[in-house]
Amino acid sequence: MRSLCRHAEHRRASHLICCPHRIITSTCSKMHALFLMVLCAGLWPVGSSSIEYSIEALMDNVLALKVRHGVATKASVPLSCGEAYENQRVLWKKNGEWINPPLEGNQVQVEVKEMDGGNYTCHLGPDGDYLNHTVILVQLESGHKIGQDILTEQSDIGHIHCSAYNYSSFHCTWKRSKLRESASVLLVRAERQSSYSEISCELDADGSGIHCQDASCPHKEEQHRIRLIVYIYIGYYLEVYTRLFYLRDIVRPDALPNLRGNKKEFSWSHPDSWEKPCTYFALQFQVKVVKKGLSCDSTEHIMLEETPETKYELNIKTKKYTFCVRAQDKHTQGPFSPWSFCTRANPKSQECVPT
Repeated sequence: MRSLCRHAEHRRASHLICCPHRIITSTCSKMHALFLMVLCAGLWPVGSSSIEYSIEALMDNVLALKVRHGVATKASVPLSCGEAYENQRVLWKKNGEWINPPLEGNQVQVEVKEMDGGNYTCHLGPDGDYLNHTVILVQLESGHKIGQDILTEQSDIGHIHCSAYNYSSFHCTWKRSKLRESASVLLVRAERQSSYSEISCELDADGSGIHCQDASCPHKEEQHRIRLIVYIYIGYYLEVYTRLFYLRDIVRPDALPNLRGNKKEFSWSHPDSWEKPCTYFALQFQVKVVKKGLSCDSTEHIMLEETPETKYELNIKTKKYTFCVRAQDKHTQGPFSPWSFCTRANPKSQECVPT
C-alpha cells in the first residue's frame, strides 16, 4: 500500500493562531489576524502533593490554567512584564482596572480563584503607558465542561468533522452550540503523530472550520495519524477538542465529471481534484442502473457492478432507466464519491441525459 508521508529535514507542526480581539486588544493591530508560528509550550504542575492545577503557555501572552473539576482552586500564577522593564516601576491592571491593593513589580504572582481568569496588563507607573500583557484562560482538566459544551457533538463523528477530496489537503469543521455562539477560536494545531511532517492551515472566515495542506508526499504507506487540536474560548473560559484520523479514512473523491452515454456506451473522467497521475492513484468505479424516477441510493437496482475503467458497456433490456456511477480509492477502499448520473427517459432516444 502506498504511503502518505514525506520526511522533512526538520520536524514542524502547523500552529494556526487567531488574535483573540476581545481579549488581547492591545496587540491585535500589530499582529496579522491569522498567522503560522512554531509553538514552544511549557507545562508546569503546581500545588500540593495532590496537584490541583497546572499552567501551560499556549502561545505568546496566553496561559492556560488547567484546574481539576469540582475542586475549589486558588491558583498562584507567575507573570512577567518583560526583561526590558526590569529596572522600571511597573504596575498591573486586570481587565482594564487597577488591581487593589496595588500590584507592583516586573515579576509578580497573581491569585486566580475558581474560573476567574483575565487579561493582566502591566504599565509604566500609575500614569504610564501600557507595556505588555498576559491573558489567563481557565480550562477544566479531564474533559470536563461547564454547562453546555462550546462545540456541539454528533454521535457518529464527535465534535469535529474532517473530509478530504485527495491526499494533499483536508477540511475540518465544527459547530458552536446555541448558548456558546459568541465563542472564538484561539489556536488550532495540526500535526502528524511521531512523524516528520509539515501541515499548513488557514482558518475559515467564520471561524467554524479550517483548511489544511499536507506537504507529505503520498507515495508510501500512511504510518501516522494526523492530530488536530482546536482551542476555543468564551470570556476567559477555554475548551480544547481533539480529532485523530488517517487521511485514507476521510478521503472521498469528488463527483465524477463528464458523464456521457450514447446507446449502450458510457464514459466519465477522473475528478479534477484527484491526485495525479491517475494510473498511480487508482480509483475503482461502482456502476449502478435503477428504474427511471428512483434515486441512485435506491436498493431496488437493475444491475450493480464494479469496474477499474472510466467507461462501461451496458447490456440491459430496460429502455427507461437512470445510469449511476461513483468512485472510491482502489487501494484503501475508503468512502465513495457522490453519485454522478444520467437518465434515459425516452426509449426513442439513444442519449442518456445528465440530470
